[in-house]
Amino acid sequence: MGHPSVLLWLSLVFIEGSNAFLATISRTHQTTNVYHNVRTCVTLNSNQRVPSNIKQFVNTKSRTISFRSSSVSWLSASANGASSSSSSYDEVCDVLVLGSGPAGRAIASLLGSSKVGMDVVVADTNFDTEWVPNYGVWSDEWDAILQAYQSFGIELKGGSEGGCIDHEWNVTDCYFGGSFDIPMEQRMRLERPYKRVDKNALQESLSTGFRHVNAKHISKAINVNMYSPAGSLMHDEDGTTIQLRKGDGSMMTVRTKLVIDSTGHETKLVLRDTRDPYTSPGFQIAYGALVEIDESDAPDKSQVGPYAKEAMTLFDYRTDHFDDETMLTKAESAPTFMYAMPLKGNQIFFEETSLVARPGVSLQECKDRCDIRLKHHGIKVAKVVEEEFCYIPMGGALPIRDQRVIGIGGAAVMVHPSTGYHLCRCLMGATAMASAIQKEMNTQQPNLDKVAASAYHALWSPENTRQRNFAVFGGEFLMKQNVVGLRGFFDGFFKLPLELWGGFLAGWPGLPNNDAHESWLARIWFGLNFIARIPLPVALDMAASIAAYSISEGVPLPQSVTPFLGEPYSYEYDRNTDNVGDVAVKTEARKMIADSKVTKDVPVAFDEEAYAVEEEKVAA
Repeated sequence: MGHPSVLLWLSLVFIEGSNAFLATISRTHQTTNVYHNVRTCVTLNSNQRVPSNIKQFVNTKSRTISFRSSSVSWLSASANGASSSSSSYDEVCDVLVLGSGPAGRAIASLLGSSKVGMDVVVADTNFDTEWVPNYGVWSDEWDAILQAYQSFGIELKGGSEGGCIDHEWNVTDCYFGGSFDIPMEQRMRLERPYKRVDKNALQESLSTGFRHVNAKHISKAINVNMYSPAGSLMHDEDGTTIQLRKGDGSMMTVRTKLVIDSTGHETKLVLRDTRDPYTSPGFQIAYGALVEIDESDAPDKSQVGPYAKEAMTLFDYRTDHFDDETMLTKAESAPTFMYAMPLKGNQIFFEETSLVARPGVSLQECKDRCDIRLKHHGIKVAKVVEEEFCYIPMGGALPIRDQRVIGIGGAAVMVHPSTGYHLCRCLMGATAMASAIQKEMNTQQPNLDKVAASAYHALWSPENTRQRNFAVFGGEFLMKQNVVGLRGFFDGFFKLPLELWGGFLAGWPGLPNNDAHESWLARIWFGLNFIARIPLPVALDMAASIAAYSISEGVPLPQSVTPFLGEPYSYEYDRNTDNVGDVAVKTEARKMIADSKVTKDVPVAFDEEAYAVEEEKVAA
């Protein structure tokens, strides 16, 4: 058998040999973008009525509604300068953010910051509920987040360590013993610091620059820019009118320029583009518990069982704690790992995690395995302080193009599809989105469809989509592996230079080491280095999986690792001018008709005033 890296080259040869076929698929697929630039005005038939609580200006010929607001906020002026009283609405704002988790509060704080200066309202009936998840982050990534938010005038502060951090470990440990001649007790130590975010401090730090209403939306997208129930959410060229249900059950009406949805992966408002080649999401499932342990009989208080208190344990994939053969067999085929954060004194956060699976491993299974592991290691739990039940969709289709509601966080599918990392990706992505929105809204007459498109493009540029597609394959490969395959995979993964494995885990522009994955050539270099370090059986499986995935899923993987097959679709705005036609020819026709001694009347379609308006729109 040759050097393992030859396997990757053979896979690439296979991919390249398929390029002509895949290019044909790609060209055929590009003709099906039927949703491109769907208009967002609202037109009523003659027998339809406008809700009585909405102030309207109706064109009597077309029954097209336009809305006007007299709010003096930065974005409230309508395109033609008309205005009316805002008393028809319960709230008028520049941006309405739905949801108040990290994604929602981040984009709300950024847009409402002194740098951007927009009038932002956050709507959520759970606004005052404390966040539950324990967020772990790499120290260098968090430092990049702090710097990015400081550039917007936002200081992430608090926590016992400052900067919204309550604990830091200088080293990170992993255990992959039990396969490929790796001793069961062998520890792999990563010289990369890790931090635990003080979730309460972060929640408080991201609570400035916006107003809050205790309400939630009632709408569901049934097609691009169409929602049920009728009238609950309506877009027009000047903004959006949306109905919200308040905590007491009563309804309120909000008039806004933009709607941003941060309600999570299973959003009701942001549609997914299932026309593109995509795979269904996998699920990271975990049971976590913050506990106090009984150390009265502990011979070494610098350890918690096998785990050093000086280190954060990222992975423990060992299975020597199972005495029951049935449970062992199940754990080997559907693996989980221990994630451990030793905190102050005798407190430690344990989390038994299924990295990614489809269908997901049950929460009860994770809890049972956690208990068995702790008992095997002689770790006595004196008190359970907190429990955490994690359900994290990973991967799946990206948001469809041309929709006016802007997704962020899980609603924009920002979770890393191989690892489940999300917080740093989301917080960094929010800064790019805020900058894109600010830029577009600073134009004299903002086109809100273009604003939404630019916001999505800030998250999912073609190159970022290519990088994601590479990681999606990684997630699919990991889902195939039993515990032996995962041990071999990660033992080789963390033997890579830090910038290579760190860049894969980051997977987002602006985060440290991401430059090692931002181009197809960088990803090929990563792949060659990686496959040379993993055990031969895992390398063979990976090479076969590359070939099989390229056949079954088509363009995305080969497009991510070669310069062929073009780029993924862009979210950038491209106005559909089919209803305007060829301006030059129509100009010529109008002149010739006017000069003709036979033809008397200029056709309505060529009417001078109407034509000038269309011509101005095209120029814009």
